[in-house]
Amino acid sequence: MSILTLPTTPFEGQKPGTSGLRKKVAVFRQPRYLENFVQALFDELHGPDGRADGQTLVLGGDGRHHNRVAIQVILRMAAACGYGRVLVGRGGILSTPAVSAVIRRRQAAGGIVLSASHNPGGPDGDFGIKYNATNGGPAPEALTEAVHRRTLSLTRYRISDAADLPIERPGSHRIEDTVVDVIDPVADHADVLRELFDFDAIRALFARGFRLRCDAMWAVGGPAARAILEGELGAPAGTVVNAEPKEDFGGLHPDPNPVYADDLVAHLMAADAPDMGAATDGDADRNMILGRGFVVSPSDSLAVLAAHARLVPGYRRGLAGVARSMPTSTAVDRVAGALGIACHETPTGWKFFGNLLDAGQVTLCGEESYGTGSDHVREKDGLWAILFWLNLVAVTGRGVEDLVRGLWVEHGRCVYSRHDYEGIPTERADALMAELRGRLPELGGRTVADQRIAWADDFAYTDPVDGSVSRRQGVRVVLEDASRVVFRLSGTGTEGATLRIYLERHEPDPTRHDLPAQQALAPLVRLAGELARIVAHTGMTAPTVMT
Repeated sequence: MSILTLPTTPFEGQKPGTSGLRKKVAVFRQPRYLENFVQALFDELHGPDGRADGQTLVLGGDGRHHNRVAIQVILRMAAACGYGRVLVGRGGILSTPAVSAVIRRRQAAGGIVLSASHNPGGPDGDFGIKYNATNGGPAPEALTEAVHRRTLSLTRYRISDAADLPIERPGSHRIEDTVVDVIDPVADHADVLRELFDFDAIRALFARGFRLRCDAMWAVGGPAARAILEGELGAPAGTVVNAEPKEDFGGLHPDPNPVYADDLVAHLMAADAPDMGAATDGDADRNMILGRGFVVSPSDSLAVLAAHARLVPGYRRGLAGVARSMPTSTAVDRVAGALGIACHETPTGWKFFGNLLDAGQVTLCGEESYGTGSDHVREKDGLWAILFWLNLVAVTGRGVEDLVRGLWVEHGRCVYSRHDYEGIPTERADALMAELRGRLPELGGRTVADQRIAWADDFAYTDPVDGSVSRRQGVRVVLEDASRVVFRLSGTGTEGATLRIYLERHEPDPTRHDLPAQQALAPLVRLAGELARIVAHTGMTAPTVMT
């Protein structure tokens, strides 16, 4: 074996978004494309001529197409960079929350996650890469911006010429002076979860005949869900479906929402439905929760967990505070107010929760995009959310729907929906947002589509821990009754732009809690369409996806 220094030239567009660098598989398969990005990352972490000086790196991914090839490339580059040890998930598999757990438990310097999360897989699908820092959370913007700048000037990369390693079984190998340990992809994460939840109560729940259907969507969450739910907690065999990770996710779009997890929804709406349904996404950090005949919104899920957190062993002392992304509904704000704890509003992107968690200012956090988590790791965690709900059902004796309706009775229902307009030509989407931002000064006090606007702004966030400022994080339009419409462009797609519109109206009247969300929000939909001139800018008369 020897270390090679090979010439390269920059690629345009290697700018990480809110969850790392995501592109089509065909883009990542270009010669030197992955190598360039990884070298830029290592240069920023250790200096262009620096060395990792024996540090430990965690490496794994969600098993999608190109994962195995990328794992071998990064192992050889990590050896060339001087890492002392690389912990790689067996078969190249590690869920995103598992990477965070391994980093934290093994005191690693950081980790590389190979995933495009909920995006489709397969040869024609998407691929992604991101770096998680020593706290287990996504890299801060300062690092990702520096990596992007480095990609624009890169002239060489360093890699060992070693052969591919066998990573299908646990064991130790060596590349140059780097030890590569192939680890169980479930064990560390499972150890963390056991410390938080009352596994005896959940076992007793299943022993009483409670039925759960957990859909892993042919993705990386399947092995952990099967090992814990069926193997350890006594759920009947077959509770976890679509459990074997596949490179193309079995042809599914591994996004746990009512549109793409429609099979799970159908099972929970059937006459013989199980008591609870759950799904996780491509890298197992997102979750969807359902009751029998009842879909739980992610915003309501976060609020319910916060309201009842003291019933769960890991949170018995109470919550230091909670946090939500700006577009997420204000349901958790109302719970936090009743509990007398702080509620922080951050930009979209889990990395913004990291400083708050590290500083002990919050315990639970969540996003409307089916992500919830806590200070046990520094990522959202799908299996954690499922276990939290099971723990609450077990100790309260109340079903999923009853817990959500109890939230509505006490705090009112935050009727909520997200409308996605996907695949918009980027220049058109940018023009829509620019026009909308240009109108902000004149909107306060105006009536649009029969809705009276109280104020509007372009959300900016000042981190209360380090003072860093993030601007232009989404346009907020707030009505006089506190209803909200939020506009932002998504940073998780790989083709064109996705315009996301978030709609929220608070409904305190229990007699109106069963009004269908789209009906209750129809006036806000009209406001959004007129205010942003959606049809004129995009040519689209309806959203691609409504959740």
